[in-house]
Amino acid sequence: MKYVDLYTDGACSGNPGPGGWGVVLIYRGNIKEMSGGCSDTTNNRMELTAVIEGLSALKERCEVKVYSDSQYVVNGISKGWADGWRAKGWIKSDKKPALNADLWDRLLSLCEHHQTIFEWVKGHAENEYNNRCDQLATEAVTRLDES
Repeated sequence: MKYVDLYTDGACSGNPGPGGWGVVLIYRGNIKEMSGGCSDTTNNRMELTAVIEGLSALKERCEVKVYSDSQYVVNGISKGWADGWRAKGWIKSDKKPALNADLWDRLLSLCEHHQTIFEWVKGHAENEYNNRCDQLATEAVTRLDES
């Protein structure tokens, strides 16, 4: 099975507001960058979208290490929160609806297809690929603001 490193980040100008996402995929030293945005969204939706877009870009089942500075995303998968929300019909333990259920459902399906490990990285720190994802996401927001 092919091994891929996937770095992701989301950004939002206002929350909600225009948002962007950035992805850096690394396979055998080859780097692919992707980004996009949405005119009315939240930071958490962009963080989730970045991972979804990155995993969706893979053409076959892979072993993927996902790096994100979003504890919402990393804990949602690694601690099984999203699996629990889905099992309870997208209701959290406090009986409130889980936010972003549509995106969590897509992400869980992709994680079932690929062999994934999620790792939290400190944002705006020394990780060059996380910083590049932040730049890509921010540029996507800027493109929305200019249009």
